Amino acid sequence: MLKNKMRVIAGRLKSRGLVAPAGLATRPTTDRLRETLFNVLTQGAVDRVGGAAFLDLYAGSGGVGIEAVSRGAAQVTFVEQGQAALAVLGKNLAGLGIRRGVTVEKRSVGSFLRRAVEAQAGVRYGVVFLDPPYEAEAEYSQTLELLGGAGVRLLAEGALVVAEHRKKDALQERYGVLVRVRELKQGDAGVSFYQVGE
Repeated sequence: MLKNKMRVIAGRLKSRGLVAPAGLATRPTTDRLRETLFNVLTQGAVDRVGGAAFLDLYAGSGGVGIEAVSRGAAQVTFVEQGQAALAVLGKNLAGLGIRRGVTVEKRSVGSFLRRAVEAQAGVRYGVVFLDPPYEAEAEYSQTLELLGGAGVRLLAEGALVVAEHRKKDALQERYGVLVRVRELKQGDAGVSFYQVGE
């Protein structure tokens, strides 16, 4: 069963509907939080999305990565292993006619990142977004530690790593070379922004 309560906020696909699986297994980023997130990513003279490579980890139904496509990201990679979420992600991409500039990696985030690091070549991402299930607390530290360690070679210069989490669950200030530079809170959610520190 699908629910149809999400939409693309801005860009060339503005106001187009998105579907998400019913139930709690996949918790899509709300329209309001996505709007806040992308306002930060595109504010002022620095647009971190347009023309960039965008990595959507724990992609679920793909709302965040699709928003990046709509706002002009050059390439979006979705990483998701849940079969129900992958089915909905495929429906959203097909329904919006998105065929170019996207890759769907059907594997765990850890497996994808380790393989990408070992390849020592390929895409360098300007924005990495991660939104694991809130109850999977270990996923946050494992993924952020990997990105702040060997995975830093996957990041473009000045890249932002953004983690959506429960507001009451404080993430660390630092994971390897990644240092938190900003934190937003909205409703029950928190969003932490990390960059490579000194």
